[in-house]
Amino acid sequence: MEYVSLGNTGTTVSRLCFGTWRFGKRHGDVVETERDEAHDLLDAARDHGINFIDTANVYGDPDGTAETWIGEWLEDQDREEFVIASKVYFPFDGWGEPGPNDSGLGRKHIRTQIEGTLERLGTDYLDLYYIHRWDDDTPIRETLSTLNDLVREGKVRHLGASSMAAWKLTRALWTSDVHDFERFDVTQPMVNAAHYDAVGDYLDVCADQDLAVCPYSPLAGGFLTGKYDRAPDGTVEAPDGSRATLTETFGDRYATDRAWDVLEAVEDVADELEATPAQVSLRWLMEQDRFTCVPIVGARSPDQLEENVDAVDLDLSTEQFARIDEARTGDE
Repeated sequence: MEYVSLGNTGTTVSRLCFGTWRFGKRHGDVVETERDEAHDLLDAARDHGINFIDTANVYGDPDGTAETWIGEWLEDQDREEFVIASKVYFPFDGWGEPGPNDSGLGRKHIRTQIEGTLERLGTDYLDLYYIHRWDDDTPIRETLSTLNDLVREGKVRHLGASSMAAWKLTRALWTSDVHDFERFDVTQPMVNAAHYDAVGDYLDVCADQDLAVCPYSPLAGGFLTGKYDRAPDGTVEAPDGSRATLTETFGDRYATDRAWDVLEAVEDVADELEATPAQVSLRWLMEQDRFTCVPIVGARSPDQLEENVDAVDLDLSTEQFARIDEARTGDE
């Protein structure tokens, strides 16, 4: 495993982050990852040298399930060996029907949720705490002052921000600078070779401000693994039980015309390197040179996780990297 500084912080993380959003996640009667499977995956991540684990208070059914399972696993580990990230924003139903203050980024909700997160994880602190989304109903100064207090109290080490408009991220950083609050050091947008330009302005801010980027869905929901085919009518032909058969919006979100061009370039490079499309797609992200990029992988099995980890040993040539980039931008 390779390790890298997490943006402009003194924390060192593995080049891949293990994502746990599948833990306890239900699609009707289907549970993507059961408790025992979750613990096996955490064991595998540890054995491969992954020390960076990502979760959120609302992962699993009911909310809080993923954090609880991680906390159970951490009881038998050395907590200090791991960098644990969680998030706050969405309505939390783990204690029953959400109330009027059970969502958003107001002081009351953040304070309540950090205590629940720490209790479920069985830890005194989080290494990284993300705002899961921007809250238009709460002044950003209130949100940032509350998060700043959590850092000062030792409950949180670093702050992160997930999906939002570039101008909102800029506004948050400016507010922190003006009021001497802790800044966001890490971001978590949806970024992959097939979905990059949509967050281009956001990534420009990250590059300018030396923020680490930890992309979720780095394989475009599995699209960039090469397991899907394009039907004559332009729709996605998907194996039973795959993301495309579970999510109605899969085609519109991931399988765009540009994405098929990117996938073709990724598959060509994979053939040249005797690697898999997933490995090439992950390595392409890791080799971004404008900002530190640590993709979040959420494997279904230890074997799939091992395949993803092998991306760390891959080396793309300048020409191969550019070929994928050109497919992404549509350049000839």
